[in-house]
Amino acid sequence: MKRTKTIGIACCVWFSATTLLGQSASPDRVSVPLRDPSSPGTVKVSVVSGGIEVKGYDGKEVIVEARARSKKSQGKTEEKTEGLKRIEAAATGLSVEEENNIVTIGTGSSDRAIDLTIQVPFITSLTLRCQNDGDIVVEKVVGEIEANNLNGAVTLTNVEGVVVAHSLNRKVLVQLSKVTPDKPMSFSSMNGDIDVTLPAEIKANVKLETQDGRIESDFEIGLTPRKPTLEDDRKGGGKYRIVFDKGVVGTINGGGAEILFKTVTGKIYIRKGAK
Repeated sequence: MKRTKTIGIACCVWFSATTLLGQSASPDRVSVPLRDPSSPGTVKVSVVSGGIEVKGYDGKEVIVEARARSKKSQGKTEEKTEGLKRIEAAATGLSVEEENNIVTIGTGSSDRAIDLTIQVPFITSLTLRCQNDGDIVVEKVVGEIEANNLNGAVTLTNVEGVVVAHSLNRKVLVQLSKVTPDKPMSFSSMNGDIDVTLPAEIKANVKLETQDGRIESDFEIGLTPRKPTLEDDRKGGGKYRIVFDKGVVGTINGGGAEILFKTVTGKIYIRKGAK
């Protein structure tokens, strides 16, 4: 039998918010034990509006805090509300579910941003998704990390393992102290810079694409001559077409797993980490 733990927070939040007259509501907080704490877990987070911050720690549970951002008053105070104090009903709609070492975290639909702060055991894989009004920040985590942000930045520091990081409109900043051998990785942004620090001893095949920016690195990258793709459909009444792929390809330390760096309007920086 599969075991699922689901923890709902919305009801108690309404109570705490309405009893704290004139005070900021405290965050919703919950600790979730893994089914098998001796094995690495996976944490999946999806936020429509708000940010996600994940930190690795020396523990066995996933600790989640959710805080609703306060609304700013708009316009002048109406006469009928003079002398009254505003009560923030800051419900987060936090939902946390654990099943077979996979912890799924979400927030209810809201007209305000919900920021999540999450502590995970050091060895944990992450799948993180944001849409609006927040950044994705990860620190001191070892595992397979996928971070996708629509309108915010992605910042991963002191992480190890495998990374796929994408931001549509902001910067992608990643500092990898160790990588999993023979695993492909990808760093991309439409309108932001890509700034990635890799271990000095890494072996990789790299593909670098930027239309309007520049590429800089302190690695010795052996560039490979570009070869066109040939399409010949003349026998079938079609076209003869030669296409050179965008970007450049090369190798670091003789080559290895494939790493893609791609941006349209931004710059690409590939930095060598300390030995």
